[in-house]
Amino acid sequence: MALSCRGVCRGASVILLYGQRPVGVKASLCTPRLTSTQSSLWFVSHYSPSQARHGIGRNIVSRLKWANEKYERFLQRRFPRFYVLYHTFMKGFRLLFQDAKEIRRIQTRVLTDNIGYENLPYRELEKLRQFRRDLIKAIPLAILSIPPFANYLVFILMYLYPRQLLIRHFWTPQQLVEFQGIYHSQRAQHHWAIVKGLEGTAPSVQDSHLKSRLVELCSKVRNGAHPVVSDVHAVRTLFSGLPLGVRRMYADQMRHLCPLLFLTPRLPAFWVGRRLNKHALELMQLDRAIVRLGLHQLNDAELREACFVRGLNPDHLSPGYCREWLTQWLQFSTHLKESETSLYLHSMVLLTVNFSKHPRH
Repeated sequence: MALSCRGVCRGASVILLYGQRPVGVKASLCTPRLTSTQSSLWFVSHYSPSQARHGIGRNIVSRLKWANEKYERFLQRRFPRFYVLYHTFMKGFRLLFQDAKEIRRIQTRVLTDNIGYENLPYRELEKLRQFRRDLIKAIPLAILSIPPFANYLVFILMYLYPRQLLIRHFWTPQQLVEFQGIYHSQRAQHHWAIVKGLEGTAPSVQDSHLKSRLVELCSKVRNGAHPVVSDVHAVRTLFSGLPLGVRRMYADQMRHLCPLLFLTPRLPAFWVGRRLNKHALELMQLDRAIVRLGLHQLNDAELREACFVRGLNPDHLSPGYCREWLTQWLQFSTHLKESETSLYLHSMVLLTVNFSKHPRH
């Protein structure tokens, strides 16, 4: 019985799949069909489901991006005030996500390279410090949004109280300047109480020379003069032990120092002293990192932020004056020991309160 064409091709398929040729079947009889089958198998072997999924995902992302851009143009045209709020929030989430990735990269490098945090570059140290503070501030809001439908209430609260509830990523540039001014005015309310506390400590100083230098320093600040670094260094021994060490001073004096670092004073005295010491050491490490980097490497925004963190309000100062003050500050702080954190904290008042009132400024 003659072999039909369908049977020959079926036999060729068996050969391709199992590598065996049936008895009586010649390859020359079905060469055209074999060529077509081989092309199909080549396509199957080079077809990747992951590539297909990647193409579909990329298409979906591009469609979502197009829809989002169209929605933003609609908001900008019809609801401009809401668009500013929406754009600020979206930008804030992107910046926060970028910071989280950067923090993870820094911590991974610290663990893998076995280097201490104090040896990190200035910008990485500052990012770690700021991200930790942002995270602490964001935790209560995240907890509040856990119950069902509570996110609507959280959104209203964030709109009504952006300074209290939101971190800097979600502030507009105008809000950033405004809120920094409010924060500085809040800590400025404690400046003269801190100076008065130093004057009240002077009678308990045994060394008459140190007592007179401390009284002279406080009098100079009260009269509106800006002391030089040597005036502060002259009384540095009083701030490493009794009566003005960070854990030896009166509790009221410690509580007045807390707003300088935006810390709550409503804690037990021993805890307040520990937190003040920890944050002062952190800023001293940042000062040494700036020296390693070079002050000239800081841009204007970084320069203003560095001055603000250390107690100076840079709102009405030019970048040149901010650089001048920070140069003096680094000359003072880089010579301090770890036991002199109390002097570091008090100098955030002594070396800042009258700087903008100086005749040169």
